[in-house]
Amino acid sequence: MPQEPKSQRERAADLVSLLVPEPDQRPTLQQVLWTIRIVLVIVVLLGILTLIGLPFGITLWSWVKLLIIPGVLVIGGYLFTRSENRATQAASERRAQAEALQAYLDQIGQLLLDKEQPLRQSKEGDEVRTLARARTLTVITRLDRFGRGSAVQFLYESGLIRKDNPIIDLKGADLRETYLQGANLREAYLQEVYLDGAHLLGANLRGADLQWTWLSEANLAGAALQGADLRWALLEEANLFRADLSGADLRETFGGTVDQLSAARSLKGATMPDGQTLRDDETPNGPTFADWYKNRVRRKEYRENE
Repeated sequence: MPQEPKSQRERAADLVSLLVPEPDQRPTLQQVLWTIRIVLVIVVLLGILTLIGLPFGITLWSWVKLLIIPGVLVIGGYLFTRSENRATQAASERRAQAEALQAYLDQIGQLLLDKEQPLRQSKEGDEVRTLARARTLTVITRLDRFGRGSAVQFLYESGLIRKDNPIIDLKGADLRETYLQGANLREAYLQEVYLDGAHLLGANLRGADLQWTWLSEANLAGAALQGADLRWALLEEANLFRADLSGADLRETFGGTVDQLSAARSLKGATMPDGQTLRDDETPNGPTFADWYKNRVRRKEYRENE
């Protein structure tokens, strides 16, 4: 059956829905400015038309009824075109990201397969290592969080960032907010890397070298950090919920709180920020986390009362 024509109120509601985003969307500053401009233009135009129409008995509402349909069509066409342009731009950016990542993987692959001086057999200070590090740090700045995660996983699986023989040094690499959820980075060499806000949920970081690494606001929930070296790491507001920190070295960490550590699944045998090693099979005389916490509170109260 044919649909009944929309009322003037419904048409006005359609116009408002085009100009005002849904409640769960976050309008950008540019969207807000464009909305204000469009509203101002409409108000000025209606004001002029009202002044022109008054001598002829044409009211403001008559002009609104006359202009609402073409207005909706014009604005709708503009918004649709802008949406299409954004989709095209996003697709172009995704292609550029994929091409940059693939080009990088090809370059490192060539260095690995080089017959004269293969990257894996190079030594510290060799030109090929310097070249590989430079290319890595350069491409990281061009990739999004998913592309950076793919690059890091490739380096690890290629045996290039293992702590026993780190061929590509990632010190100073900007891996903030990188997506590494569930990644296998066991015994990886990640010293002095910027991993602020990184998505490391459930990642395998057993025995990883994370000295001086920036991990503020990183999501390490459920991560395996047994035996990880976290000395001098920045843990401010890092999510350690259900993380396994048994045997981890937490000496001199920055920003970590007792509440953060208490959310961990295990701290058995961990070396705490003050240097004490918690109780474990290998350290049966060490304090439990609860005992360590109580002693910490007592020392704090004692210093405050001195």
